[in-house]
Amino acid sequence: MGLLSALMGLVACDQQRIGKLEEGVSSEADVRAQFGEPEKIWDAADGARIFEYDRQPAGHKNYMITIGSDGKMSALRQVLTPENFARVQPGMMVQDVRKMLGKPAKVTPYPLKQEVDYDWRYMQPPNTSMVFTVTFNADDKVLRTASMSDPQAPENRGGPN
Repeated sequence: MGLLSALMGLVACDQQRIGKLEEGVSSEADVRAQFGEPEKIWDAADGARIFEYDRQPAGHKNYMITIGSDGKMSALRQVLTPENFARVQPGMMVQDVRKMLGKPAKVTPYPLKQEVDYDWRYMQPPNTSMVFTVTFNADDKVLRTASMSDPQAPENRGGPN
């Protein structure tokens, strides 16, 4: 119950933080004041920087906040979406997938198969916890993707109701 309360608090806090930011108006300092230090900062081709804020492994969202070359926030996106998952294609490099989806909840190596699975937890509407998995080969290229029910979600663990 404590973990569930903490997760609900995190979701509520994110919504409050997002509500205090405005595209084209909020500065990098405003973003950092609301979200703190980013997990990673990605450079964009146009001189912008993309701040990664992950909510994995316990949460179901990852945010990418773009700071334009003018120092203002130009976009705030929750990136764990079916549309983004559909963009992950065989042959893509691990770094490109990370730039798209943010930090995974879990990384599982399979040395004998020379593969690595990256898992991201996400919420399928209306409220089903899911896991999106990307399998990479030894050359860090996407082999395949899959989605399944989240085995860690209380509704999927089984046991007495």
